[in-house]
Amino acid sequence: MIRMLLAICLFFSLSTEAQTLVESKILFGRTIGRQPYLDYGLGSDRLGGAKMTYLDTGILVQAVDSTIGRYKIQLSKNRTAWLQKANFQKVNSIKIEPYYLTSSFLINGDDKYDLVSINLDEKLPYTSIQQINPSRIVVDIFGATSNTNWVTHRTSAKEIKNVYHEQVEDDVFRVIIELKHKQHWGYSIYYEGKKLFIKVKRQPEDLSLENMKIAIDAGHGGNNPGASGISTKIVEKNYTLLIANQIEKALMEKEAIVFMTRRSDNNYSMLEREERIRDENVDFLISVHLNSSVREEVKGVSTYYRYIGFRPLTKYIQESMIKIDGLEDFGNIGSFNFALSGPTDYPNCLLEVAFLSNRDDEKLILSPEFHKQVAKQVVEGIKDWLKSCKEEND
Repeated sequence: MIRMLLAICLFFSLSTEAQTLVESKILFGRTIGRQPYLDYGLGSDRLGGAKMTYLDTGILVQAVDSTIGRYKIQLSKNRTAWLQKANFQKVNSIKIEPYYLTSSFLINGDDKYDLVSINLDEKLPYTSIQQINPSRIVVDIFGATSNTNWVTHRTSAKEIKNVYHEQVEDDVFRVIIELKHKQHWGYSIYYEGKKLFIKVKRQPEDLSLENMKIAIDAGHGGNNPGASGISTKIVEKNYTLLIANQIEKALMEKEAIVFMTRRSDNNYSMLEREERIRDENVDFLISVHLNSSVREEVKGVSTYYRYIGFRPLTKYIQESMIKIDGLEDFGNIGSFNFALSGPTDYPNCLLEVAFLSNRDDEKLILSPEFHKQVAKQVVEGIKDWLKSCKEEND
């Protein structure tokens, strides 16, 4: 028992606070459920707490404390996070090793993606971030010690320029993936057995609009009406669908392929929408909403992103939208904790067209002609964004 406790302490390098916990409070388990995720802390707002990362299932985690609904997870000596209890399954029989090693890397590609595969001794937790200038994906693997002595890079990898690694802390192993193009087109992280994969989407060779597959999401629906108008009491779900339908029509006139998350008054959850969009293998997403504020004077259009590598799409759409007469610039907003901004698989843009809580904006929202103007400017913004990607290649 003493040796086992020493091994546990060696591997997880518990903080002083965690070491004071009685043994019965320290739990080992694995992630379960649909799209488990880690929060940075216990803070919250109307969209939930700030998320650190989404995780695969079956990942080994250690809970060192708990609160209502969540476990505190010790990722490394200096890092903790919070996991929903619904996404944690206690494992009594697990054998904890004093350390877990990395092994060889392989970088190769198939018809659409580049793949980085990393051999590990265990399914360990990870986080990732996007970086720009230069364009990189940085993945931290917690509890891993480097034993990687070769990294094989094959010519079948087209988007990945370089892959290298650092042991940034005794129990944090960092993988840096340099990309050839400035624009991030998405990636996903998952395990097959104990092998970790980072699947990187390539920039399309043909950046014409007609070559794109675009997901359009009409916000809310069913028993989730969204916001309501200040004068007319119209509900958001009906008008997001009207505007989304016009955007679809305008895109199809340009011969783009469009996937609509809903075409009627359906009540799809955010998780269902995410899974359907991912299954469609879209190039990017635009989610259409109408804004609301407790302050009636607040007005204008805004676009939102979570990851810095996906900002350009939102920036170009914002710049295009403010060309509509009577529509003010509320801003382009990052680090936004909206569910459909969470996936890293594809660029995405949350478009808050205007404020239902503002009388001038509400008049615009009521107008079918305004819906057509929105659709036109969204398409122009997309075209400007794709043109910027082309110019980078020239």
